[in-house]
Amino acid sequence: MRRAVATVVAAVLGAGTLGIGGLALGPAPAGGVEEPAARAKPAYAETRTLQRVFVRPDGSRQEFPAYDVTVTADQTTELRGRQRIRITWSGAQPSGGRASNPYGESGLAQEYPVVIMQCRGVDDPGPGEEQLRPETCWTASVAQRSQITRGNAESTWRHDLDADEADKVRVSGLDPLPSAEVCPSADLGDFSTRLTPFVAASGRTFPACQSDQMPPEAAVGAAFPPAELAAFTDLEGNGEVQFEVRSDVENESLGCNHEVACSVVVIPIVGLSCDAPSSPPSTGDQACRRTGRFTPGSGNFAGNGVDQAVSPGLWWSPSNWRHRFSIPISFGLPPDTCDVLDPRPPTGFYGTELLAQAALQWAPAYCLRKDRFKFQHNQMSDEAGFALMESGGGPAALVSSGHEQTGPDPVGYAPTAVTGFAVAYVADKPDNAGEVSTLRLTPRLVAKLLTQSYLGSDLGRGHPGIGDNPLSIIQDPEFVELNPGLPQINQEAGATLLSLSNESDVIHQLTEWVVADKDARDFIAGEADPWGMVVNPNYRDLQLPATSIPLLDDYVPETGNTCRQQNPAVYFNQLAAPVTALRKVSEAILDAHPNVQTRCEFEPDTGLFRIGRVPRQSFGARFMLGVVSLGDAARFGLRTAALQAEPGSFVSPDAASLAAAVQLMEPQGPTQPFVLDQQAVRRSTQAYPGTMVVYTAARMRNLSKADAATVAQFIRIATSDGQRQGPGNGELPAGFLPLRSSGPTAPLLAAARQTADAVAAQTPPAGSTPEEEGSEGPDPAGGGTSGGASGPAGPLDVPAAELPGEADEPASAPVTDPVEAGTEPVAMPATTPISSRVAGMLLPLLFLGGLLGTLVVATGRFFVRPPRAGLGR
Repeated sequence: MRRAVATVVAAVLGAGTLGIGGLALGPAPAGGVEEPAARAKPAYAETRTLQRVFVRPDGSRQEFPAYDVTVTADQTTELRGRQRIRITWSGAQPSGGRASNPYGESGLAQEYPVVIMQCRGVDDPGPGEEQLRPETCWTASVAQRSQITRGNAESTWRHDLDADEADKVRVSGLDPLPSAEVCPSADLGDFSTRLTPFVAASGRTFPACQSDQMPPEAAVGAAFPPAELAAFTDLEGNGEVQFEVRSDVENESLGCNHEVACSVVVIPIVGLSCDAPSSPPSTGDQACRRTGRFTPGSGNFAGNGVDQAVSPGLWWSPSNWRHRFSIPISFGLPPDTCDVLDPRPPTGFYGTELLAQAALQWAPAYCLRKDRFKFQHNQMSDEAGFALMESGGGPAALVSSGHEQTGPDPVGYAPTAVTGFAVAYVADKPDNAGEVSTLRLTPRLVAKLLTQSYLGSDLGRGHPGIGDNPLSIIQDPEFVELNPGLPQINQEAGATLLSLSNESDVIHQLTEWVVADKDARDFIAGEADPWGMVVNPNYRDLQLPATSIPLLDDYVPETGNTCRQQNPAVYFNQLAAPVTALRKVSEAILDAHPNVQTRCEFEPDTGLFRIGRVPRQSFGARFMLGVVSLGDAARFGLRTAALQAEPGSFVSPDAASLAAAVQLMEPQGPTQPFVLDQQAVRRSTQAYPGTMVVYTAARMRNLSKADAATVAQFIRIATSDGQRQGPGNGELPAGFLPLRSSGPTAPLLAAARQTADAVAAQTPPAGSTPEEEGSEGPDPAGGGTSGGASGPAGPLDVPAAELPGEADEPASAPVTDPVEAGTEPVAMPATTPISSRVAGMLLPLLFLGGLLGTLVVATGRFFVRPPRAGLGR
C-alpha cells in the first residue's frame, strides 16, 4: 500500500535542501567518459572476511585462506526503474571458467563468480520493513534458485556446514511440499530436491519447481532481459559491473518502490563449507569438497560442467548466503505521483526530451506544494513545442535553440538547464574480455553512419557506387586506427547510428558538429577518405546542418532469399530504422537490442515470411551506437564516446568539458538564446561538442496574467532550487551542469532571471525584440545552440570547486515566488484558452492533424524516398 499523502508530501518538501557539488553527471564511469581526478566517496562501502571451512572426520576444522573483500556502490537512494548503479569489489577469489554471458541462467556455468541480485527486504529491518531472505531475491529462471531431482554428486547443499538439519533432508525448501500436480518432478525416487520459492510482494508464493511455477515477469521472452548476474573476478581479485535495478513498474512481483525497502545483494562465492564426511565419504561429501575444474582467469565459452560447490547455482545455501553484502536501496516517487496525489489540472510545458530526467525529479516538487502549480513536461520536438507556445496551445515551450518566430509577440528564452547529447555505445572486447571502456569518434565517421555509406552485410554489396566500402564501422580502417583492439567481426548494427526519425535540435547540433569538419564536408561532397571509402551516392551533397536526417536510399537487393522476395524493401533504411524518442535509443543500447529491421520469420498460420527487428545481441559480441540525451546516459549508466573537438583532441562529456563549452557560447541579445559555434569548439581541446542549453521559451506580450505568473515561477524555481544536485525530488539529476551565480554558467543564470522578469511583467527589455534590433530574431536554424551535459557512467562527477570560477552554493533566487502577492496560486489547465473562439476550436484539430501527419511522414520515410530539396534549415 502507498503511504499517506502527508508522508509523501513531507518527503518531497524535505528534499532539495542538500548541498551540491559541481556537476551532476551520473553514475560511475563507463567508457568514453573521462574520470574525475578524485571520485566521490561511494554511497555504500563494506569490507568482510570470507572463508571456506571443512570439518574433518575427527571434528577438527580445515580452514582455507581467508579473503578480505570490499564491496562498494556509487548510488543507493532515490533510484528509478532501470537505473544502473556501479558496483565494485576487491580482494575476492579470482574466478575461473568465465561464461560468455553472465546474466540470468547463462551465468551458472562458472566457478567462484560474484553473484549480484536485487531482493525485497533488508537486513536488520525497521518497523514496516521486510527481512531480507533468499525467498525475496529475484531470479529469472528456476535453475538459478532450485535444484530439482539431483543425484548424490549434485546435492552438495545437503552437506553444507551451516545448514539446518531440515535443509539436509532429501527434499527441502517448502513445507508442505507442493502436490505432484503442481510440481511433478520435485519428489522422485531417491533423487534430492531443494526448492527456493519466490515470495512476491503480494504475498503469493511461487514454488519455483518448474517454469510455470515462476512469477509472470520470469516468463520466456519477458519484456526485460535478466538483470541478476554471476560476475567475473579478475586475477587481482577485482571486478565491477553496472547493475540495473528494477522498480515495481518493471517487476511488480518483486515490488520495489518508494515505500518498500529493498536491497542489492552481492555474494562473492568462495565455495561451500562442508560438514564432517561419513565413513567412507559419500559422493556427496566428495562433491562438497571440490575446488573447481577451471584455472583462475580461464573461460568456459562452451558451457562445460563446473563443480557445483564453487558455482553460483547455490547462492542461497547457508554458507554462501552468510557471506552476502546487502546494499540497502531506495526508490524515488513513481512517475505518476502528481496524477495520483494532486487533483489539479496540470499545466503543460511542451518540448525537448533533453529535460526529461530533470522534469521527472522536478515535477513532484511543484505539484505537492499548494503555493506552486502542477507542472507537466509533455515531450515532443522542439519545433512543435515552440509552435504550440506561439499559438497559445501552451504557456511555454522547452527548446534547446532559437526558433523562427511566426507570431507578432516577442518570445523570451530563459536558460533553464545545461545538458546535451552523446553518442552512446555498447561494445565488447575480443575473447569476451569485458566491455570496451573508451571509444573515439570523428565527424567524418559520424557522417559515414548518417549517410548510410556502410554496406551492412553482403546484401549491400550490390549497391551502386559503394560496393567496395566496409560492411560496418567496425571494419573501417579509420575507426580501427582510432580504436585499436576492438573485434572486427561484422554486425549489421555497426553500419548505422540509431537516431531520431523526427526533427530535433539535437540532430541539428550533431550535424553542425559534423559539417564544421573539413574532412567530413569533403566526404559528403563525394571525396573518398584516405582508405578509399566513398559516400552513398544518394547522400552526396546532403544539405547539413539539418534538424533531421532523411532516408534517401532506394536500393532494394536482388536475392534468391524467399523472405526478401516476399518482403522487398530498401535495405539501408531497414538498417537505419530511426525511432521517435531518444529514450527508445537509450533503452536499445541498455538492452543491446538494435532496431535493425532485417530479421526474417516464417509464420506457419499464413505460410508467409515477415520481416522484423533483429534479436538482442549476444553478450561478448555486442556492438551498437546511438544518439542519447546526457540525462538518460547518466541515469542508465550508458557508456559514451569521446567526440573530436580540435583535430587530434577527443572530449568526453563531463563537468569540465561542459563548462568549457558554455564559456564559448555567445548571447544573441537580451532574453535571446546563446549560441555555441562549432568552429570555436574545433579550436578547443576541452569543450564538449554536444553541450546544449535547454530554454524555457514564452511570449513576453499578450500572455494571460495567470500564465505569465506561472511561467515566471517555473523559471525562478528551476534555476534556484532546481539547480541543487542530487537524486531527490526537486533536485538536479545526473547528466546536467548546474547554473551558478559565478563561473561559466553565470551569464546563463543572469539571462534566466531577466527573462523571468520580462515574462512576468509582459514587457520585453529594450533591445530584445526584432523591431528594436532591426533583425529577424533568433537564428531559425538554431545554429549551434548552447547546451550540454555529460553522459554515461559517471559523466559529470567533477566537484563544483574544480570548475573554473564555480561557487559552492546553489544560485540564490526566490524559490517560492508566489504567483502574485496576496493571491492564491492558479491551477492551470493543460492548454490555455485562445482569445478567438474559432481559433479555440481549430487548434485541437490542427494539433491532432499535425500528430497524424508526423506519424505518416515518419512511417513513410522507411519506404518512400523523399525529395532532396529543403534538407537544410
